[in-house]
Amino acid sequence: MKLSFLDPLYAVEGTVASVFLDTSRDIDDPDRAIELRWRHARDKLAAEGADRATLSALGDAVGADREVDGPHGQALFAADGQLLLAQVLPRPPARDTARYSRLPDVMPLVMQVAPDIPYLVVVITREGLTGADGAAPLEADSIVVTLQGGRWPASTVAPEPVSSFALPAAQWQQGAARVTATAEQAVRDNGSEVIVVWAQQGDAWPKGVFVNRLPPELQRRVVTVEGEEPPRAAPGRSLLEQDLANLLDNRLGDRDRTLFDRYLAQRSRHGDSSEGMAAVVRALQRGQVQALLVNDQPGPSSARLWTGPEPTHIALSEEELKAFGVPSVAQGPADSLLIRAAARTDAELVVVAHEELALEDGIGALLRYTTPAP
Repeated sequence: MKLSFLDPLYAVEGTVASVFLDTSRDIDDPDRAIELRWRHARDKLAAEGADRATLSALGDAVGADREVDGPHGQALFAADGQLLLAQVLPRPPARDTARYSRLPDVMPLVMQVAPDIPYLVVVITREGLTGADGAAPLEADSIVVTLQGGRWPASTVAPEPVSSFALPAAQWQQGAARVTATAEQAVRDNGSEVIVVWAQQGDAWPKGVFVNRLPPELQRRVVTVEGEEPPRAAPGRSLLEQDLANLLDNRLGDRDRTLFDRYLAQRSRHGDSSEGMAAVVRALQRGQVQALLVNDQPGPSSARLWTGPEPTHIALSEEELKAFGVPSVAQGPADSLLIRAAARTDAELVVVAHEELALEDGIGALLRYTTPAP
């Protein structure tokens, strides 16, 4: 997964406020509950020195996801009175947190948006005489197709726009070409690795026409799911959310899988230089990391490292950094320092299931190059 979406957080000088809140609205009086959560977070930030303008910028953004149904949360970052990043989280955070610190608290965010798999949903239904939402009535026995792209799992709560087509069933053989052309363009635009096609049980013909008109390369990406009733997305959520979860949860995207396989090969040859806190820190110091690997059950957040002004100023001890000639050093949370060093040296992030590979200290590094042993 690329980490460039974090760039606004590292472009500022000074201290950043990081807030993670459960903003689910599937409870009684959700506005009051969210306000109480924000009040606790605001008081903590103020006690840590956050200025009023920054608190105001965060307060304006809290609860802006009110159109999103179901359990979810918000990740908010601000500095110097400016909101830097606001993202709806697919799941409520494990706990509400607030921190005012030199480095943003990003690990809870990146763990929720990984593995960032691009996909396309195609819903094909056969409908009768009645139109939808006040639209003009459809002709009897029409084929209705709805397309929606996304990136799993972030688009669960940040759905992309839909494209819809309605054609008389008698014209579906010819009209399907226009639909498949739109689908091909959508795949090219977002690099969809999976095309999830929903079709009604016992009505395979419309789906078959659509799939057979796709190029062979795209046909190989198709996964079909069936149901009795046409799916309807909850407000603010993506189509086929549960089907996407069944297909994509605990799965690596194509790019991440390639990086992971290369890491396994590297690990078999140079294990000591690629796994564990000490090895990863050494590699980040050199800007040597192509991909940072993190277990989906990260280690304790209490781990600390030493840092200086630059992202590659990272070390296990104060003495080590001073030996490098870094004039100003301080301690910081290890997870924040590791992610900053990775993001600012153009490394990618691969979140690996603990069951698939338990990494020493929960981290490893795929190296851009290896250095000869001394």
